[in-house]
Amino acid sequence: MGGVTSAPEHPQSPDARPSARTPRLIATDLDGTLLRDDKTVSARTIAALADAEAAGIEVFFVTGRPARWMNVVAEHTARHGMAICANGAAVYDLHRGTLLAAYPLDTKDALTVVDALRVAVPGTTFAVERTNGFSYEPAYPPYAPMPDAVIAPAEELLADNGAPVLKLLAKHPDADPDAFLAMALSAAGEHGEITRSSASALLEISGPGVSKATTLARCCAERGVSAEEVVAFGDMPNDLAMLSWAGTSYAVANAHPAVLAATTHRTTANEDDGVARIIEGILAARSN
Repeated sequence: MGGVTSAPEHPQSPDARPSARTPRLIATDLDGTLLRDDKTVSARTIAALADAEAAGIEVFFVTGRPARWMNVVAEHTARHGMAICANGAAVYDLHRGTLLAAYPLDTKDALTVVDALRVAVPGTTFAVERTNGFSYEPAYPPYAPMPDAVIAPAEELLADNGAPVLKLLAKHPDADPDAFLAMALSAAGEHGEITRSSASALLEISGPGVSKATTLARCCAERGVSAEEVVAFGDMPNDLAMLSWAGTSYAVANAHPAVLAATTHRTTANEDDGVARIIEGILAARSN
């Protein structure tokens, strides 16, 4: 049974420990969940991750981030070096800088989403994340300066049939983020997995059926790990599928209302080492 249910009448208090069997794998989101607001990993969290790996519990980072933004946690992926990036569209070996698997967004689906959102939400601009780089429209505001990025209309960016497309990103300057997501799902939901992880009106679109949950499930199956043996952590709508799949799931206290409403377990906020606190509790329970 998955870790997400309808909102509990009396949610568990922070630091509630898993009721499932001792986990074999911990899957955690990064931004807003494991990382602090300044995008660093606290000393307490670093120690908890190392202790989990030493106890034989694998830790997987499952994030919307592209591989190029994984430097902050790359050294904490222990022996396997693996991370699930781009909301499940890619699996990377961060130690070797190698793409292990990709589940791309078909160009036709991407173009259909672009067309639909241009009509449904005028003013939407787009960017394209491929396995070999990032490109964006002239009006799209990148997160950081990207001097090597290709800048052109989305239709031109997608016309290049080169490296696989991991994500299409859609941004609106002043739309309500949740309303923007709802409109996009209504207009083009059958052509991609549309979600959001940003506080702004920024949507992330991967291939139909591609999510953090589907790729995590594949990686677990390869290891003989069942959903019931996984503890997952998240904070935003792009985490909901993963939280639903995992046997035990936690929302950090700063999570989006939809995540707080859906998960049965809670922990403290990312600024208060919420993930580390639960890992410490898991390890303490094992030693008793």
